[in-house]
Amino acid sequence: MKKLKPLIVILGPTASGKTDLAIKLAKKFKGEIVSADSRQIYKGMDIGTAKPKYQKSKMTRRGAVSGYKNQKYVLKIKNISHYLIDIIRPDRQFNVALYKKRAIGAIKAIIKRKKVPFLVGGTGLYISSIVDNIDFPTVAPQSKLREKLEKKSTRELFKIYKKLDPAGAKFIDKKNKRRLVRAVEVSLITKKPFWIQRQKKELLFKILQIGLKPSKKELKKRIEKRTEEMIKSGLEKEVRELVRKYGWNSALQTIGYQEWKEYFDNKISKEEVEELIVLHTLQFARRQMTWFRKDRRIYWLNDYQKAEKLIKQFLKKIRGFNPQ
Repeated sequence: MKKLKPLIVILGPTASGKTDLAIKLAKKFKGEIVSADSRQIYKGMDIGTAKPKYQKSKMTRRGAVSGYKNQKYVLKIKNISHYLIDIIRPDRQFNVALYKKRAIGAIKAIIKRKKVPFLVGGTGLYISSIVDNIDFPTVAPQSKLREKLEKKSTRELFKIYKKLDPAGAKFIDKKNKRRLVRAVEVSLITKKPFWIQRQKKELLFKILQIGLKPSKKELKKRIEKRTEEMIKSGLEKEVRELVRKYGWNSALQTIGYQEWKEYFDNKISKEEVEELIVLHTLQFARRQMTWFRKDRRIYWLNDYQKAEKLIKQFLKKIRGFNPQ
């Protein structure tokens, strides 16, 4: 039987402190981080996606990392290598199948160099694709169909998808327009329900999943503070520049960006934009937790010491793996 190498997953709702915890643990265990965030993949979408901060002078740009040829450079954040951040323009198509391919490449490259891979993020579908080695249907984007679907509201898209795939409708994020468009697209082209086409294969890694779950009060406080900081840091300017370059495409139909459309049309105030971002982020966090609660393999905690202890025990059980 093949001996599986370790993969540590740090997950949780948005603004739960995943990034800070992961960086601290990566430093402790000689690890590197692979992002599992479906918005931080986009170049230029920085403030609104709360990308980890880094100093440009300290960012290391280098050729393809040994064994990893899917990215031109790796971000160095607090001296820890990060993968799958800033990898694609907002006007390019991207889906979970493409994410899985790149993420596995990065994880294997990290292991090859005797480092510990950390998969960190809050996009449940991305995480599941790696943890359970799920294969998704590889249907090429249909530009004409997508153009037609993207004109519809999320409510209309969900209604269409529910008819095409009643089982999948129970799991999909019905507020995520990009995912709804893709699910409808695949269901229509293949003439089969999207969800049923997923296939779980043999596991690729030995996995430990650690989840962060702040109290509702604490999470709301964090989201409010983060939103306020985003706006002070120039979120409005970032959104205007992205809209100028790409228009209101599907990548910008996401929290932190979509709320500005009515403001730009002089229909709401900037204070209302901030309130909407907070509200939508809280709603999104609840949907994330609904997804994660289904996985009973996750160890839920909010303490660094407990996380460190769990990882030590986990790595100790995997004989032959000794990070240098």
